[in-house]
Amino acid sequence: MSLEKDAGRKYKIYMRSNHIVAVLELCKVGQTRKRVAVAYGKRCGQVNFSVLESLVEQRHKYARLLGYLNFAEFALDLRMAKTSAKVFDFLEDISGSLTHLATRELSILKDIKKNEDGDLPFGIEDLLYYIKRSEAKHFDLDFKALKQFFPVDLVLSGIFKVIQDLFGLRFEEIGNVEVWHPDVSVFSAFDLTSGELLGHLYLDLYTREGKYGHTCVLALQNSALSQDGTRQIAMALLISRLQKGKEGNPCLLRFSEVVSLFHEFGHVVQNICNRASYTRFSGMRVDPDFVEIPALLMENWCYESSILKLISGFHQDITMPIKDETCKSLKRWRYSFSSLKLKQEILYCLFDQIVHSADNVDIVELYKHLHLKVMLGLPMLEGTNPASCFPRSAIGYEAACYSRIWSEVFAADIFASKFRGNLLNHQVGIQFRNQVLAPGGAKEPIELLTEFLGREPSVQAFIDSQSQH
Repeated sequence: MSLEKDAGRKYKIYMRSNHIVAVLELCKVGQTRKRVAVAYGKRCGQVNFSVLESLVEQRHKYARLLGYLNFAEFALDLRMAKTSAKVFDFLEDISGSLTHLATRELSILKDIKKNEDGDLPFGIEDLLYYIKRSEAKHFDLDFKALKQFFPVDLVLSGIFKVIQDLFGLRFEEIGNVEVWHPDVSVFSAFDLTSGELLGHLYLDLYTREGKYGHTCVLALQNSALSQDGTRQIAMALLISRLQKGKEGNPCLLRFSEVVSLFHEFGHVVQNICNRASYTRFSGMRVDPDFVEIPALLMENWCYESSILKLISGFHQDITMPIKDETCKSLKRWRYSFSSLKLKQEILYCLFDQIVHSADNVDIVELYKHLHLKVMLGLPMLEGTNPASCFPRSAIGYEAACYSRIWSEVFAADIFASKFRGNLLNHQVGIQFRNQVLAPGGAKEPIELLTEFLGREPSVQAFIDSQSQH
């Protein structure tokens, strides 16, 4: 990313996350990092602070009109977690289990800063910069060069192969279909054994003017039984914003885009494999705490050497996959400083859950207290109020910010227990398809997962994964 310069040749830093992250990761001058972090942490502070307080107050009133004690009780009633008490126990369990690892990670960063800057105190504004410095030293990864090994067609063919071998779905591209743009391609999905048509997939991968700007999967039509007993087939749309190749060159994917495609294809499989009787429980109309689990599960495959070899090839000679050492580095890099990063996420989740489960909370003091407690004694930057700049507490994930970590924990347990030893175990993949995906929202997710795992889900696999680097 390149930054604009003003007339005095100084860089213009806008209060956008991509600008701020770039500065906090790459700027060598600590005072500049701090200045930018403070400005970002206090943006719209008082205005947003008042809005958030009002939103929380109105949510509590709304929930009580419906007979709930508070908004969190209302929001969690139809989720896997069910109660705030369970969410707090879950977050505290994860946070406590990661404290030792996070402390060790923070010590590494503090040592790097001490070696470079002497006895200057380590602040929250230093985290991203020294994580980047440490990763540059310990991981031989050039992500710009790595992009040359991920032409989109090769990645897609590899994903289709993984899904076929694992879940028994065969994708076949079909032509002469009316679509809304020439870039859109359409695939039929068949059961590999019976040949039954299960659904259609529309791929709209490339960015263009006026197009929706996020990567996601939408259910155009959910699988369900019709009145005459026949099954309405599923239709899924995968939207992305990839850059098309120019002058005859293929579209090359950043590794993050490869991971994103695996994630979204988890949703595609979830949509197509659903066999619920009613559309209300079909596709991705499932418990919100469950909906991301299949997608996060699929991400695991693109960090495994055999799969990386399958989906990669130098774009000028696709018989040359990425090297073994690169595969190993990517797997270790995945969990680089993951405990420390997760601590920061847990801080937000605890804040969100507390304000939506209690009255008259002093939001500023609460955030300061949680910051010191969760972030291993690192204080907030003076004059900032990150709580007022945290949009998920305001709109979309209110009282449910924990859900992402929740889904990651369950996905880690499934992968470690059932797939790690045999990545393309067709029997287990079909079992997952039939026992977990097929019922959709017609059955409680915890029952589906317990039946599949043969026990209740556990956090241990997730905790263990954080120490793999």
